[in-house]
Amino acid sequence: MTVVLGLDPGTRHFGWGVVRRVGTRLAHVAHGVLDVERHGDLGDRLVAIESGLVEVVRAHAPAEASIESLFFAKDAQAAAKLGHARGVALLVCARAGLASFEYAPARVKRTIAGAGRADKAQVAQMIRVVLGLGEVPRSDAADALAIAVTHLQGSRLHAPAPKRLATR
Repeated sequence: MTVVLGLDPGTRHFGWGVVRRVGTRLAHVAHGVLDVERHGDLGDRLVAIESGLVEVVRAHAPAEASIESLFFAKDAQAAAKLGHARGVALLVCARAGLASFEYAPARVKRTIAGAGRADKAQVAQMIRVVLGLGEVPRSDAADALAIAVTHLQGSRLHAPAPKRLATR
C-alpha cells in the first residue's frame, strides 16, 4: 500500500489531496484547500500554509509527496509568489522525511484527461470518476488529487529524495 500527498501550490488557495494505492487500485483518502487570508502579508500567508500542511501530513501520514512543477507565467510577480508557496510545501515534506516528486501541469492533464490542454473542469470531472467521488472537488483540491494520481500511475519526471531535516 502506498499513500501519496498531492500538492497544488497557491498563496491564497493551496490544494491538497491524499490518494492510496493498494495493488493496482487507487482510493481517495482525503482532500481539501487551505484558504489563506487574501489581505494578509505574504509572510503571514506562508506561515498559515506551513501550519496547515503540517496538520495534513500528521493526519494522513503519506509515504511520498507529489507537487506541481513551476511553469512560466506572464506575471513574474505571481510566479515568484507561487515559488514561495512551493518552497514551503517542499520544506514541510522534507522535514517530514517525505520524498517529493514534481510533475508538469501538461503531464498531469495528459495522465488524467488524455490531453495536455484539458481545462480545470475536465480534470476535476475525471478525478471524480477515477476516484469514485460523490461530487466534483474544488479545482485546487482536484488538481492536487490529479497530481497524486499521476504519481501513483508512474509518471515520474523528477525524483529528488530529500533527507530528513531536524524539526524545530
